[in-house]
Amino acid sequence: MNEKEDWWTSPAEGENGNLIMVTGRRDIEKFRKNPRYKIRIEVTWAYGPTADGMPDRATSEMMEKVQDLLQETFAKDPVAVLTGIYTGDNRRNWVFYSTSTHIFGRKINETLSSLPTLPLSIYCENDPDWAEYAEMKELTEIDPE
Repeated sequence: MNEKEDWWTSPAEGENGNLIMVTGRRDIEKFRKNPRYKIRIEVTWAYGPTADGMPDRATSEMMEKVQDLLQETFAKDPVAVLTGIYTGDNRRNWVFYSTSTHIFGRKINETLSSLPTLPLSIYCENDPDWAEYAEMKELTEIDPE
């Protein structure tokens, strides 16, 4: 993650009681106040089951590479902002808020084209009030400012 960004990480419990590590971003008010960032996009990577529900080392390293590439891409062209990362219960879920599903899709395909095919699924929903972000922050932020 970019050193200039302000993140928190907190353990949470999934619906089935499994550990999920939640990482959220604090410094997003300029995006949250911009009415163009109204589309929530969730990119999910389901991985093989492990005893603790967390990714193995190789999967984790590839996930970090994917995340770094996406953050670098959207830092240059801020059509989307990464606001949350959920890891555990055999999946990682990156939550973005975006101005355009079309441009987001093109950017993600361009950015990840040099990597092997990844087990990613993408879900989009209008969320102009940033309800998912607000709930994540309320339930998991340890040291709110």
